[in-house]
Amino acid sequence: MASVYEFDPITGNIPATKVEITVSCRNLLDKDTFSKSDPCEYDSTFYFGRTEVIDNTLNPDFVRKYILDYFFEEKQNLRFDLYDVDSKSPDLSKHDFLGQVFCTLGEIVGSPASRLEKPLGGIAGKKCGTIILSAEELGNCRDSATMQFCANKLDKKDFFGKSDPFMVFYRSNEDGTFTICHKTEVVKNTLNPVWQSFTIPVRALCNGDFDRTIKIEVYDWDRDGSHDFIGEFTTSYRELARGQSQFNVYEVSCFCLCFLSQVTLLSFSVESECNPSQSTSLHYMNPYQMNAYAMALKAVGEIIQDYDSDKMFPALGFGAKLPPDGRVSHEFPLNGNIENPYCNGIDGILEAYHESLKTVQLYGPTNFAPVVNHVASYAAAVQDGSQYFVLLIITDGVISDMAQTKEAIVNGAKLPMSIIIVGVGQAEFDAMVELDGDDIRISSRGKLAERDIVQFVPFRDYMDRTGNHVLSMARLAKDVLAEIPDQLISYMKSRGVKPNPTPPPYTPPGHTHHTQI
Repeated sequence: MASVYEFDPITGNIPATKVEITVSCRNLLDKDTFSKSDPCEYDSTFYFGRTEVIDNTLNPDFVRKYILDYFFEEKQNLRFDLYDVDSKSPDLSKHDFLGQVFCTLGEIVGSPASRLEKPLGGIAGKKCGTIILSAEELGNCRDSATMQFCANKLDKKDFFGKSDPFMVFYRSNEDGTFTICHKTEVVKNTLNPVWQSFTIPVRALCNGDFDRTIKIEVYDWDRDGSHDFIGEFTTSYRELARGQSQFNVYEVSCFCLCFLSQVTLLSFSVESECNPSQSTSLHYMNPYQMNAYAMALKAVGEIIQDYDSDKMFPALGFGAKLPPDGRVSHEFPLNGNIENPYCNGIDGILEAYHESLKTVQLYGPTNFAPVVNHVASYAAAVQDGSQYFVLLIITDGVISDMAQTKEAIVNGAKLPMSIIIVGVGQAEFDAMVELDGDDIRISSRGKLAERDIVQFVPFRDYMDRTGNHVLSMARLAKDVLAEIPDQLISYMKSRGVKPNPTPPPYTPPGHTHHTQI
């Protein structure tokens, strides 16, 4: 176990970059009588944190990383302390000190391949081994990948039983070395393990380079730390992202040219985490101008709000972690009031939207179906023609539940409702065009939608070159509302609902109404 301390507080205002520090050690002191040391490493600015404890090894490769702000113009002093952990006590005096090293963050970053190797010291007259510190600048990828693996016919390594397999994941480096990034749990006494699914940041797995080589080693766990190597294989994030398929069945090579063992990817999914404080986010709150979502909401909302009598609109968000427990929701009130999600006019919706960005954490996947079904539940309760519901969805075009959304739309096509989808940003909107159904009527489970209820509009088509002003509100209004009248009439006709009689013209008191033909 080890820790890092920085003596001088960092006073810079804006970090130049974030770097990830990986720690490994070689030939540590052996402090345990009947087994090897159980090292853990501490690292902090004042106190950054500690690594995990690795049992029975003098050559640990720690999985847990340190993420630090690197200031090129400042000297950032670090201290790494190594301990042999003998109990669960957080008190360092209860554990055996294995050594320490002093360096600067710039020294690590500036080393060849950003890899610094230094001898550990701190114990008089003892050679304490070596610490290896590697730094890598972190990319902006905010996605997390969840995956699960199984294996078949692994090599039997235990004399009195089967193997106890686990896997270790490494990402490749430019200098040909590999950096550890994940370990699975140990599955006891089996040659056909099914490991638990796990979630890992994509930047930890490949730092945003989808073609970067990922090496996966398979071991048989031994209590004394001398784990037996079973075999290995390589892949990449791009390959894993294909999900369960023939491309993600891997032969486990053990250098003896025996290819009997296989590891199979059982499942793979990706969740995206958005950060509205970054200027690259479509949700970025610029103090001087509205973001893309706000502009689209105001422009389109001001068009359709005239068709609502009381101007009170329920406003829902989807794709975020909610306080206080971080639960992911695809159907939450923007104003935070589950009992009364209504907002007063478009300005009220904008206010609720801006406040929600301060309290929720934007997070994928992006599911449309819950919100569509939410509106459909209201429409299903009023099918006599007295009310008609219009759902406005503003989206960047990413959708994670296409099949479920199609089914929700097909079911909604029987109800008094329409859906307007406004796409913001520069992404391809192929999925939204498909939902629009102008060319091919949308279907689900072999059932065609009873009528077309979706209208899709790419907001960028109505913006100027800077993306800050709507060129033609009249054209936007025309295109947004182009299909709504026919959609409403088609529903009323399908249900035999006839319009109310036209009221007689208003005649002021004392005046005779004259009609000339």
